[in-house]
Amino acid sequence: MASWPPSSLTACSIVVITLGLASSCNATYNTREGCSPIAPSNGSFSQVYPVLSKNQATALLLLGFGGFSVLLAFLYVGIRKHVFHDANSLDTAFDAGGNVSTSLTAVTVASQLLWPGDLLQGATVTIKNGIAGAFWYTTCAVINMILFPVLSVQFKTRAPGAKTFLQVIYARFGRTAHLVFCFFALLMNLMVTTCLLTASVALLQALVKDANVEYCVMIMATLFGSYSFIGGLGSTFYVSYFNAAIIFICLISFIVTMFYSGEGFGTSNSIDFLYKRVSCLVGPSTNEDGSFITFWSEGAIIWAVQGYFATASITFCDQASWQSRIAAKPVQGVLGFLAATYMWFAIPSTIGTTMGLGYLAMLSNNDTLPLENPDIDSGLVVVFMAQRLLGTVGSYMALTMIIMAVMSSGSGEVMAISSIIVYDIYQTHLKPYKDVGNSRRCILCGEQKSKDSHSETQLNDHHSSSTNKYCECPKASNCELCEKDLIRLREHANDNKQCVYNCPHHGDYRAYLDSMAVFKSWCILWVTISLLPVGLIVMVSGVDLNYVTLCGFILTTPSFPPLLLSILWSKTTGKGVIFGSLCGFASGIIANLSVASTFDGGLGKFLANTAENYAVLSGSCAAFGISLILTIVVSLFTNEIKSETDEFKEWQKVREIDNPLRPWNEIYQNEFPDLAKGQKPTYKELDQVFRKAKLTAYVGGAVSLLLFIVVIPGIMASMHVLEIDQFRVWITVLQMDSVEGTGAT
Repeated sequence: MASWPPSSLTACSIVVITLGLASSCNATYNTREGCSPIAPSNGSFSQVYPVLSKNQATALLLLGFGGFSVLLAFLYVGIRKHVFHDANSLDTAFDAGGNVSTSLTAVTVASQLLWPGDLLQGATVTIKNGIAGAFWYTTCAVINMILFPVLSVQFKTRAPGAKTFLQVIYARFGRTAHLVFCFFALLMNLMVTTCLLTASVALLQALVKDANVEYCVMIMATLFGSYSFIGGLGSTFYVSYFNAAIIFICLISFIVTMFYSGEGFGTSNSIDFLYKRVSCLVGPSTNEDGSFITFWSEGAIIWAVQGYFATASITFCDQASWQSRIAAKPVQGVLGFLAATYMWFAIPSTIGTTMGLGYLAMLSNNDTLPLENPDIDSGLVVVFMAQRLLGTVGSYMALTMIIMAVMSSGSGEVMAISSIIVYDIYQTHLKPYKDVGNSRRCILCGEQKSKDSHSETQLNDHHSSSTNKYCECPKASNCELCEKDLIRLREHANDNKQCVYNCPHHGDYRAYLDSMAVFKSWCILWVTISLLPVGLIVMVSGVDLNYVTLCGFILTTPSFPPLLLSILWSKTTGKGVIFGSLCGFASGIIANLSVASTFDGGLGKFLANTAENYAVLSGSCAAFGISLILTIVVSLFTNEIKSETDEFKEWQKVREIDNPLRPWNEIYQNEFPDLAKGQKPTYKELDQVFRKAKLTAYVGGAVSLLLFIVVIPGIMASMHVLEIDQFRVWITVLQMDSVEGTGAT
């Protein structure tokens, strides 16, 4: 038995970026002594065969999936119009009312984070690293999902009125820092959207006859934007709910067919058969005893470490993640994200283990010839196995499952880009209602926001003076003229005429928000249309999913440390986040190109060499390290926080982010029943009431991290090469997790 861990598993090798797995995949498999050898290949390979014509695919995708989603969107709009009377509200389009339930949050987050790579690549990693591959693949992502509620609960209590994370940057650091982070935020959305499009095109071209790139991109752009255009963010919650349910149902069908129907391997005892056949194969030399049935896998552990590093910026710097969190109250948001962690973990780990080991078992049983390496690296193992298990029906199920996941993620990105354009570019820089300079001034009159006897705004404020002018605008919730305007608006809601508001205090701002609501619709439409040229350019450039995953996120990693510090550290300054992010951005590119130039062919082989492991490693480390160090150092030298009062004033900037017509305190009326109407709770009161959310985030996060990082890996590691009984237990646990996830959905 080969000793494990091997001496090559050093600290450096652990963090080597190995997302591009093509170089490590060799479709040559050997069997151990005593097992029947694999029949030699005659040069012909099994392939995923197309099952739909273009017309059939168009009808299924647009009329089936798209049509159902559009109906749900119209249903949601009807509820908001006739029950909540805010269907045309700009804020409702991007926060779904701000009171989304725990279950909807959990299912939506789990569904939107199910990228095609999660459903497809898990099986690929299992083929290359064995049973440890899918487990470590999912573990690296759930760590970020566990940590996100801890950060988001701070965000929600400190800036309860913010609709984007960029509004916090603007409130704290001003225009320049805000524009810098708008660039990084849109760049992040571009990278994520590119990943979704490249994976979707590969899938459609495999299953649809004569599907060209233009056809595939047009279909996916339509699915991404159709129901988002009609129902906004709220419709994505309900569509994602059904998407998650369908994904779980398809997964359960694959499990039952493979393990319990007798059709998977022609035997009712499929788990034992699977173990026997996969045990006969000689696995990677870096696995313990060269076995596929072990969690001691150098390749899988390397994947886990670098996978966490690569996905951190995606989780924390993508507005799509924040908008799902902003749409829920603190407690519901924390519980929803923690529940989503367990639901999400069930899907890639189960489907990766089931399909990956099933492929290896069929191979060792001489039941099929292997797929070509490009097909394996494209993630088509899942589709191939679905066809092997269920024929044409399996193809439809695989297509349904993956397209549903892409729809949820894609619509989330469309809404994320649109919210950034509306709130952070158009409303802030291009056409503001009134340029008041900062969030501490009333957007209606431009004066400093009024003193509130119940507020801590002016406590220990030595700079205030009795001569200062303060806002005296009446509260919209107490304005009789506004109430008359709203009644008249509801009575003439179907007249299709622009409403004229009579209130002298709030009327002009209401008209401005109405124009923003119209602009929002056009924005979603144009963002959707823009996916067409973006998708075509990406496909023509030759960039594939692996390259974008490898090199694309080097460009966005520098925004990760400054964003965290902006939400958690009061001494973070505008100069710190600007220098940190931009210098990290430049350092990442320079480091990547410098190392890539040392390989054979230099930068002349640009795509190949910039995606080499050590080039990606250098770029990622430089981008992250320089950004973190400079943000901290520059902030330490430039901050003006000298006392607790200064710290309070700094956080008060983000607390004042609000819409005067729909203030955030109205959403929390049930949590603060003793406050007078229109009165805002203090930061200390917010912190006290939402202490439960923080404790839930801290305790739930600590328990989940302990479970996924210590307990489960420790148990698996103690087994070394799994015995048959241990293998049965692990497969059964994954299946039970999937069934429970289906029930939870």
